[in-house]
Amino acid sequence: MKLGKIILQVLFIHVFLLAGMGLKHIIPLPIPASMFGLAVLFIALCLNIIKLEWVEKGAAWLMAELLLFFIPSAVGIVNYDDMLSLKGFEILILIAVSTIIVMGMTALTAEKMCGRRRNSQ
Repeated sequence: MKLGKIILQVLFIHVFLLAGMGLKHIIPLPIPASMFGLAVLFIALCLNIIKLEWVEKGAAWLMAELLLFFIPSAVGIVNYDDMLSLKGFEILILIAVSTIIVMGMTALTAEKMCGRRRNSQ
């Protein structure tokens, strides 16, 4: 039963991806359709149009399996060994800097969210 609930919630999250694809056709911004869908999901959660319980377990499963989604792109990089030999150091620096920025922004966001939860209790 738990697996069925997770599958249904992942499918429900995909509804927002499809909504994002529709918005992408209407609003011609250089933003991926998945980001439009994520924004629609966020707004729906903030406005209590949908409840967190409706997507929580499916989202947790997707987050737990996130690394699995990056493996094909990491393996694909191996096909470009000429580029890596010429620009390898620059790519390494870019990856390091972007990782530090993402980790820092994640830490700041988590800190602010925890602070809000403490203040509301």
